[in-house]
Amino acid sequence: MSFDFSALVAAIRQVDEQMAAQAARAVNISLTLRNWVIGCYIREYEQNGADRAQYGQDLLNRLSSRLEEEGSVKYHSRELRRCREFYVAYPRIRGTLSPGFDRLLPQDIRKSLPTDSSAQSALEIRGTVSPELQVPAERLVNSLSFSHFAELIPIDEPLKRAFYEIECIRGHWSVRELKRQIGSLYYERSGLSRDKKKLAALAQAGAEQAEPQLAIRDPYVFEFLGIKSSEVMSESDLEDALLDKLQDFLLELGHGFCFEARQKRFLIGDTHGFVDLVFYHRILKCHVLVELKIEAFTHENLGQLNTYVSWFRKNTMADGDNPPVGILLCAQKDHALVEYALAGMDNRLFVSKYQLELPKKEEIQRFLEEQMREVHDGQ
Repeated sequence: MSFDFSALVAAIRQVDEQMAAQAARAVNISLTLRNWVIGCYIREYEQNGADRAQYGQDLLNRLSSRLEEEGSVKYHSRELRRCREFYVAYPRIRGTLSPGFDRLLPQDIRKSLPTDSSAQSALEIRGTVSPELQVPAERLVNSLSFSHFAELIPIDEPLKRAFYEIECIRGHWSVRELKRQIGSLYYERSGLSRDKKKLAALAQAGAEQAEPQLAIRDPYVFEFLGIKSSEVMSESDLEDALLDKLQDFLLELGHGFCFEARQKRFLIGDTHGFVDLVFYHRILKCHVLVELKIEAFTHENLGQLNTYVSWFRKNTMADGDNPPVGILLCAQKDHALVEYALAGMDNRLFVSKYQLELPKKEEIQRFLEEQMREVHDGQ
């Protein structure tokens, strides 16, 4: 067999893809098991902790604060609650723990935990999930990321959850696809359908599949690894390049922009939000949020930005600050659109002041169109 240059390129690509997939799986498995063990600690402490009465319902808030004070782990109370819910929803994962992980559990807790078989027996007694429909714990942990589990945990009905586990693994769904299928009531539609095989084929056709690149961009993963969100959250090389130039463009305008963050991550309820660019405007004394979309304008884009602006207004405004403002940029090769989000601002004079100090729409549109032409000409 000859080993020519094309074969060399193909071999390197193949080994790179295989090892990337292996690394992504290893990270996701460790993250999943870590969160399960954390949930175990919390649940067992709530039930048997010697001083648990001192903390009561404020346990998770105080635990979150204490962990952050000690600089060990940044865990919002909602994330701690999700870990606890994960442990409660998936007790059989205990059977997948390696001896090293298992030893992390105190001996008295290890004795009280259900084994994989006893967890399955408990489900059989309730008569909700037959053994044939239950995905083995090891298969679950190896096939699904923790972000998949985060979508499955809120499903209270075990049979419904098992249905989505099976379909998700069978179709190699991405997290976004799993969320879409749950939102489209696929389980309920399947129960009503007369031709379940045809419906399943339609559901799987064109479904977005999970890839190593998508898995490693999981927000849980980069927080787990201590990676800055700006290093992994860019949606495309084009968007990344535009954001680089846009950041410099706004800073060079001399209108008082001070750069604060890129791909700023925050939590709204149980949903993570990301703002492409966050500035503080020293003249207006407010935050300016910039969202770039490489697509045509939709009202959903503007609604999302308004939500982010409202969140910043409630959670980040300091004494003396003015309400934040958002700038939505929608860029296409033949079009650029700029919209401002002024959530909750009903003072016309105040809005006029913002419009005076912030860049003109035409100015930003011209910049976007120039950059998109450069990209188009370079292709």
